[in-house]
Amino acid sequence: MAKQTGVITLEGRVGRLSFYKTKDGYLAREKGGVSKNRIQNDPRFARTRENIREFSDNAKSAKLIRDALRPVISQIGDKRLNQRITQSLMQVLKADDLNVRGDRKVKDGNWDLLKDMELNAGSSLGSTLYFELLISNSPSAFSIQLPAFVPRDMVGIPNGATHFKISATGIGVDFDLGTRSIQTANGPVHSVLDPFSSQSLSVDKTQLGGSHFAFLVSVEFIQIVNGVEYAINNGAHNAAKILAVSKQA
Repeated sequence: MAKQTGVITLEGRVGRLSFYKTKDGYLAREKGGVSKNRIQNDPRFARTRENIREFSDNAKSAKLIRDALRPVISQIGDKRLNQRITQSLMQVLKADDLNVRGDRKVKDGNWDLLKDMELNAGSSLGSTLYFELLISNSPSAFSIQLPAFVPRDMVGIPNGATHFKISATGIGVDFDLGTRSIQTANGPVHSVLDPFSSQSLSVDKTQLGGSHFAFLVSVEFIQIVNGVEYAINNGAHNAAKILAVSKQA
């Protein structure tokens, strides 16, 4: 690493040299690292090539899951959610006991590892809804039964929220085809001041395409002013959790 001197300061690349600014002044360093050709062909980089293949499959799978969940995660104010989804799917991939190292894939891993994943690290479903969810997971439908309750007593309502909405969502993805589908059963937008009546939310599984499926429950907080809905603190208090998963045999 070299330090630039003189009245001329540079930033960027010139040939094999990279110039950049730090708190210690303007510095320069020579481009290094291993060549792409060597990584692709040198036997000593076999493990690196294996990791690259698996990282590639994980990245594509994570993007597909994020795209499928977009209507839900767009309401979640967790800035590290994308990273956590990628990390969780890497654990699924590493649990693949069908393929050899380097060829392991998310689709062949332990899909059950996604169950109970919270989509907002700062606001879990259990710390938001204080009542028990009765879940029915049949071959044709994923359903939740919501009991009657008083919101102020049984919901962790953030400051400024005037209303909330509870939803059940199912997603299906096909990692080979790169396709996704989603079905959502939305509860009503309900005032935090009024008692909540018992109701059921059901996701029709027959409308979901794909080979791998995940089912989750989410709660969204809203402030309504003059008939206009506003998000509360960019979704920082919204919660969602994957409660069931399945895949085709």
